[in-house]
Amino acid sequence: MKRQEIFNVLAPNRSTRIIEGECSGILNWNNIRLPKMYKLYKVLLGNHWIADEIPMNVDASQFKQLPPKTQQSFKRIIGLLAVLDSMQTMFVADVKDYLTDSSLQAISAIIAQQEVIHNQSYSYVLSSLVSESEQNEIFEYWKHDEILLRRNLFIREAYQEFRNHPNPQSFFNAIVADMVLEGIFFYAGFAFFYNLARDQKMLATSQMISYIQRDESQHAYFFGELFKQLLSDFPELNVSSNIRHVYDFIDKAVVYEIEWAEYVLDGIEGIDLDDFKAYIRHIANKRLKMMGLDSAYEGVSNCMPWIRPFSDEALNDTLTDQFEAKPRTYAKTSNDNDWDDL
Repeated sequence: MKRQEIFNVLAPNRSTRIIEGECSGILNWNNIRLPKMYKLYKVLLGNHWIADEIPMNVDASQFKQLPPKTQQSFKRIIGLLAVLDSMQTMFVADVKDYLTDSSLQAISAIIAQQEVIHNQSYSYVLSSLVSESEQNEIFEYWKHDEILLRRNLFIREAYQEFRNHPNPQSFFNAIVADMVLEGIFFYAGFAFFYNLARDQKMLATSQMISYIQRDESQHAYFFGELFKQLLSDFPELNVSSNIRHVYDFIDKAVVYEIEWAEYVLDGIEGIDLDDFKAYIRHIANKRLKMMGLDSAYEGVSNCMPWIRPFSDEALNDTLTDQFEAKPRTYAKTSNDNDWDDL
């Protein structure tokens, strides 16, 4: 695959394909190939938030009072999220290099910045709760924890293959991996924090997690749109073997997410693991829908409706934080976006 040139005087401003296309490199939002990207751009800009603005003093006091099992799960989950968003920062940068569409490059730049903010938020949370030596230890968990490492390598292999051998097929496979990372692999962690919040515990942390989930659902929307456009631009990729790969990869991701949930959520009061297993299959169906594909699992739904208040309202015109009466104004999604309705 070729990288987008800085500018190309012989190419049109409006791109011809999302990769391997022709594009001058000049961005005119009034003349882009995928107009819905301008809507996404405005929403992403409206989602700006800063972790350090959220006071952690109450969480710091409450954390010491949590049961040891809950404290350990909290730290393991933060450790996982930090790894996922670190990988994502690098992957989005790789993708941006090869997109031959200036509007998609612009969106990628914003998404990469948001992933950096997510990572900083995990450092900020931990710095409020534990010593510096323990913070460093938590950021090392992923190297030594077998379940964590297996999940991370599952995504890393597809990302690294694209980095080493960028071509339309490796790009296809990497987008599928992205949909898993951003759209499935966060959800046991999200459920853990929202379960604490509904019991009025660790509310500041859960507030940040709700912001992160809002961002990630929009990132998944972006990559779902890239997936659909890739198949349109490269019909030779739209073959049964590739579609089968999508379903097989997502099914394996569901197994990994359930395994992780059993590891970190078992014994956490308020979370029913059977409900969570159905819930994660429901999430997987939603990701497939974002990619323009049929559901893989029948008879599943969001059977943990207590999660909705922590994420649905984050996409309203004006968000009043769930955890303190501090209004924040954000852009509103619409049916055009078709984002996560959790």
